[in-house]
Amino acid sequence: MLGGGQLGKYALAAANAMGYRTVVVDPDPQAPAAVVANDHAIAPYDDSDALDRLAAACSVVTTEFENAPAAALERLARSVRVAPGASSVAVAQDRIVEKTFLVDHGIDVGEFVPIPGSGAHSSLLDTARRMANGGAVVKTARLGYDGRGQRRVSSEAELEAALVEFAGVDVIVEALLDLRVEVSVLVARSSEGRSVRWPVTENEHVDGVLDLSVVPARVGPALAAEAERIAVSVADALDYVGVLAVELFVVGDERPGADGAPRLLVNEIAPRPHNSGHWTLDASVTSQFEQQIRAVCGVGLGSTAMTAPAAAMVNLLGDLWFLPAADDPNGEGSLGDPVEPDWAAVLADPDATLHLYGKAEPRPGR
Repeated sequence: MLGGGQLGKYALAAANAMGYRTVVVDPDPQAPAAVVANDHAIAPYDDSDALDRLAAACSVVTTEFENAPAAALERLARSVRVAPGASSVAVAQDRIVEKTFLVDHGIDVGEFVPIPGSGAHSSLLDTARRMANGGAVVKTARLGYDGRGQRRVSSEAELEAALVEFAGVDVIVEALLDLRVEVSVLVARSSEGRSVRWPVTENEHVDGVLDLSVVPARVGPALAAEAERIAVSVADALDYVGVLAVELFVVGDERPGADGAPRLLVNEIAPRPHNSGHWTLDASVTSQFEQQIRAVCGVGLGSTAMTAPAAAMVNLLGDLWFLPAADDPNGEGSLGDPVEPDWAAVLADPDATLHLYGKAEPRPGR
């Protein structure tokens, strides 16, 4: 596996439970996935020796994050099975490429305009200014996540300031939408083109970071079915193999002649297991992580049926480790001394479970 983060940790744990031996490539000696891997190659993701070692040792290579170098995946694919393929991953690595791909395949997205870092044509800038006056978000085309690399703007002056901040970098300007709710659909697809999906998940974000997921989403059966159809169509268009997350906005339809009824727009895709699918560890017959291993190894897809009527997942940030102690109400000195929260009150509920990522240390906002 390329990447040794928490998604890799849970996927490799599932692989180990199935009896597979595993190797992870990650430059971090304390990568969470290294704890469960049989071998850890401490090297950059594009290190030729590490990639050759991976290809020689493995029957299949996968990744746990979308920014694995596409060139590295292409190199590996010359001698070993790679899933998902480099072309699928590359689409999700660039927001401009991603949005263009979706539009080219007839999938609805919100209004956007690309602004190249090398300089934009005046017509593109005019469109961006119009969008900014109505409210927009400026995002770097590559490497942004969890609200990073993004600036919300509401005027031409704020747009210009954001473009100066991201000078020399390709960005995309996206119009703010009449957002009703955010949902995500996890799809698992085999190399034969068979796909299964989990129930639609409803997500709430705070400051660009996932805070709460509820499943099934409270959007009604017709909209949920349409969300699943769209997600499968994206996976098919990519000829995807593995677990794919498709994030969607439910918006009011304000197009001329529309009746204002809610409709779906794809926000972005993630070519990997997804934070909003962690609930599948506890409330699905097959977790998203086991399904990733099943899909990339070509051994058949498992059931995505829920094992409970509903589930809710709260995403915990490192801030919890720095909350003031009861005997230190002013919080003096607390930021320097992380203390693991007392989980007893929550875990006293037999239906509650805790999953710690295994990061080396907690960090506020992460």
